[in-house]
Amino acid sequence: MGTLTASLVLMRWELVSAVMMFLASTFNVKCRQSSRNGMAFIFTGVGIGMSCWFVTGLLGITLSMDNLLNFWHITKDVFVDVMSHTPADYPLP
Repeated sequence: MGTLTASLVLMRWELVSAVMMFLASTFNVKCRQSSRNGMAFIFTGVGIGMSCWFVTGLLGITLSMDNLLNFWHITKDVFVDVMSHTPADYPLP
């Protein structure tokens, strides 16, 4: 019982996001069947958001401003590095 309790405590946010993904999917189908496309679109967004939250939780990624700034700086450095290796007369479509 202790192992089961510990696993539920450690996985609580992942379980919440999995349940929310299931509910969003169920409500999405119900709304599409009754021609409520606006509500179905909202539930689609909730499902996508919960799946992203689920994946970041499983991978141990924490979303903080420091991490986002670090990601932005690395992305900018890689973009500048790649663009510096392109020829000067590179044809653009």
